[in-house]
Amino acid sequence: MSILSGKNVLLGVCGGIAAYKTPILVRLLIKIGAKVKVIMTPSAKEFVTPLTLSTLTNYPVFDQFISNDDQNPLWNNHVDMAIWADLMIIAPATSNIISLMANAESKNLLVATYLSSKCQIYIAPAMDLDMFNHPATKKNIKKLKSFGNYVLPSPEGFLASGLKGKGRMMEPEGIILYIENNIIRKLPLYKKKVLITAGPTHEYIDPVRFIGNNSSGLMGYELAKASLELGAEVFLISGPTHLKIKNDNLNLINVVSAEEMFKKVKSKFNSVDIVISAAAIADFTPIKKHRKKIKKNKGLGNIELKETKDILYKLGKLKKQQILVGFALETDNEINNAKAKLVSKKLDIIVLNSLNDENAGFGKMNKVTIISKNSDPIFYELKEKKKVARDIMNNILIYSEKKV
Repeated sequence: MSILSGKNVLLGVCGGIAAYKTPILVRLLIKIGAKVKVIMTPSAKEFVTPLTLSTLTNYPVFDQFISNDDQNPLWNNHVDMAIWADLMIIAPATSNIISLMANAESKNLLVATYLSSKCQIYIAPAMDLDMFNHPATKKNIKKLKSFGNYVLPSPEGFLASGLKGKGRMMEPEGIILYIENNIIRKLPLYKKKVLITAGPTHEYIDPVRFIGNNSSGLMGYELAKASLELGAEVFLISGPTHLKIKNDNLNLINVVSAEEMFKKVKSKFNSVDIVISAAAIADFTPIKKHRKKIKKNKGLGNIELKETKDILYKLGKLKKQQILVGFALETDNEINNAKAKLVSKKLDIIVLNSLNDENAGFGKMNKVTIISKNSDPIFYELKEKKKVARDIMNNILIYSEKKV
């Protein structure tokens, strides 16, 4: 999953030969989950048709302040378009459009929208070598950078004029990679490693029967998504579940039993910054595991059990600089029991799950109270686990800032 997934991207297309690459850029943005709207300068239509870009984006393409419909002309509101955008890309950005933006000359819809925008703006220059190297162009680019805009580097290569040098527009794949990396570098968990346990464990009696619980793993997976959105590299150690996450910064480690989970967590513990134990780990496991399926007519008889390792307790003993987060599922004397667990297991934060509200717990909803070390409990309403995960991560960020 890309950091641009779900983002509203406003693409400005200018009148340069590199405009022929914009359908590819649009297609790639949509493929990674972004929503795209396009504004063109009038001259850009000579290089790529509005119909092409409209078909790819499923939105109308705008190039004038007022639509050309004589029967029902409409004002194309540049302010609304600027507010809609989470980020704006201008590609290709010609020498002319760079000059207009740098000097606030609102001569077309694209520049007016640029001047109204408060989002991050990425500018991909595209022009001939001598135009790119001209002192006026360099001055304008420097001015745009001083405004907080991101001007993408121009790679060397063959240009439309036949010359070879700088001035080419960065390739569509490169533009997306540049923007993704730029956003990720500014996120609060960039270069941080987060270990999350999720799902149930299965403690096998024989090859087909096991002791387990009805945890879906959803809470742990939502925490992994929230951590990825904050720029972290995530190690997700997951018990059996049908859930999936696709992200280059996710390291998924599948386990089955509590013992397997303990070994994998311990092997990663010293190399991570934050550990969130969201798995519903079995408290007991059979002492004897039958190698063959037990026949029904013979009966199971008595199943002798032993306690599994208390992973959180052992991690608390090993903890150095890591932030350690655990969960508590309580039905009575909730706050006091959770606080006792926070202290006994040397946790930094504990998330108290309440089963006293209908629809809370193992489903898609949860009601939690978050207790940080040396802080008063924070009570939250019943909400979707996706939102609960964000609440938890926000508390971790606040705690980490205080810790520093």
